[in-house]
Amino acid sequence: MNKLFIVVNVDSFFLSHRKDIALRAVKEGYDVTIIASDTGKSQEIKSLGLKFINLPINKTGTNIFQELKTFKFLYSLFKKEKPHIVHLVGLKTILWGGLAARLRKINGLVTAVSGLGVMFSPEYKHGLMSECILKMMRFIHHRKNTYCIFHNTDDLDLFVSNGIIDREHCIRTMGSGIDLNIFKYVEKQKDSKLRVLFTARMVEDKGVLILIDAANILREKYHDKVEFLLCGGLETNPLAIKKETLNKLCDGTYIKWLGKRDDIKQLLESSDIFAFPSYYKEGLPKSCIEAAAIGRPIITCDSTGCRDTVIDGKTGFLIPIKDSTALADKLQILFEDENLRKEMGYNARKYAENKFSLEDVINAHIKIYNSL
Repeated sequence: MNKLFIVVNVDSFFLSHRKDIALRAVKEGYDVTIIASDTGKSQEIKSLGLKFINLPINKTGTNIFQELKTFKFLYSLFKKEKPHIVHLVGLKTILWGGLAARLRKINGLVTAVSGLGVMFSPEYKHGLMSECILKMMRFIHHRKNTYCIFHNTDDLDLFVSNGIIDREHCIRTMGSGIDLNIFKYVEKQKDSKLRVLFTARMVEDKGVLILIDAANILREKYHDKVEFLLCGGLETNPLAIKKETLNKLCDGTYIKWLGKRDDIKQLLESSDIFAFPSYYKEGLPKSCIEAAAIGRPIITCDSTGCRDTVIDGKTGFLIPIKDSTALADKLQILFEDENLRKEMGYNARKYAENKFSLEDVINAHIKIYNSL
């Protein structure tokens, strides 16, 4: 039986983004092991019939000793277990897992670029760290039996233009996909207030503060007609927004911070509009495709990853990055036009059916595994 190792940063990300792929691989006859940092979800993974190994990794840290510990762990693990295929998800696991797989001469390697964050932004492009990462990525990907999965064409073109990987070894999928039988179209019932939902980690480059600014621009006219719901947990990285700041900016009535929630589907069903003004280098934001599947108009940025989730003017609106005024303008258009909200929401569902099917994403992964 072929051994398949799927390596991700944390257990919760595996459950939200890669679980169905792993379960299908088991049905196809693969011996699947998940390697991820255990944040309390490992038992849930094991209960699915999957093997689990705890990964020592600091997903946002840059301490060289911690980084080398991650590399050494994966190198030793691959040496001992000898997996036939290693599937690495996320930049940090690609770097250390890819280096370990290359040195251990693992037969098949799959990497998945689920967003590049700030590392390939213009301010980092010519830095020493960025140059070192580029060299490592070229070393990892320049070998036979290697495929790299991308969620948007911007990242794919960036990797090819930087000589990281040849185009014939690139695969494009529309994000992690969405189960359209679970995230069904639900027409929003009329309520006393309109609800604008935002779901993401509470970090600046996800656009949290931009949305709060837009809400405050509209406050005088809509303070008793609209609720802005910010849903997401706190983070520890340098761009994380502190709890005290959120409590200060959110009044609990017009703008509400809900914290981390597990009922995203229900929150989407009770919302009228999904706003996601992220200027982070996204892969393909799952929050947007979930909103599209439920049938909600989306306002997001004309930026990497985000632009692939919206047909501007048909399923929602694309706005410039860091532009709270443009966001406020588009929100007001949707506040004032119920028919437009319904039309865009219906179009968003159709777009999700055509582009974001989980089944298509799973089939693409199984095809890659089988080819290796």
